[in-house]
Amino acid sequence: MDLREATSADSERIRSVAQRSLAESYTHFLDDETIDEAAGNWYGDDLEDAIEREHEVYVVAEDDGETVGFSQSELVGENHSVGRIEWIHVDPDHRGSGIGPRLLARTRETLLDAGAEQIQGVVLEANEVGNEFYATHGFDRVGSRELEVGDETHTENVYVESDHDDDAWRALETIEDDGQTRYVSYGEPARGSKAPFYTVYANEGASKRYGWFCGNCDSLDNAMDSMGRIVCNSCDNRRKATRWDASYL
Repeated sequence: MDLREATSADSERIRSVAQRSLAESYTHFLDDETIDEAAGNWYGDDLEDAIEREHEVYVVAEDDGETVGFSQSELVGENHSVGRIEWIHVDPDHRGSGIGPRLLARTRETLLDAGAEQIQGVVLEANEVGNEFYATHGFDRVGSRELEVGDETHTENVYVESDHDDDAWRALETIEDDGQTRYVSYGEPARGSKAPFYTVYANEGASKRYGWFCGNCDSLDNAMDSMGRIVCNSCDNRRKATRWDASYL
């Protein structure tokens, strides 16, 4: 899995994912015509320009060269100090594989690097899955606002990242390993040669570290040596040593 900031060349693939995602998530309270109109308004002819604007951030997730999800955010407020996540879209065929939490973690990191002092997320009130996503990944609902979708007005909930020590921020996703539930923390990445490695915990409270999850091939079969080097035994993704190895000085 590769996550990166989008360029205008990604616009057509972003449109496709957005259309499929909207249709999957909102047909229970929006008709097809309204969804098509909304997709056209939000991801229309000016999408290429929007991707390149200074205070807008698009992050795409790719799997084997295929765009499987993206996030859309902007820096707003005084001095552009608020990073607002407008959308996290995942292609319906790829949901349930941890792409959403990975996009959230990378988007948060990108917004903070761009100068954001607070991270917000917004989601339509009728999207129960979207609201649960933010509530279970360290965000508190602080209010709501009205949003025009087609000819109708809908309520959009506003979430703000909870106050906590930044080092402790986690976006946990459950996986099964030999019949046991493990918890992948996409908020704690370690840079690898092909994709990040993510910390894995043995318990939901994240107090007992279990190992590492390879972001390139989704494998738990990884080994770390005393120097902090990590090697994925499935795809040879690697992280270099975390400090100087005295034997080579």
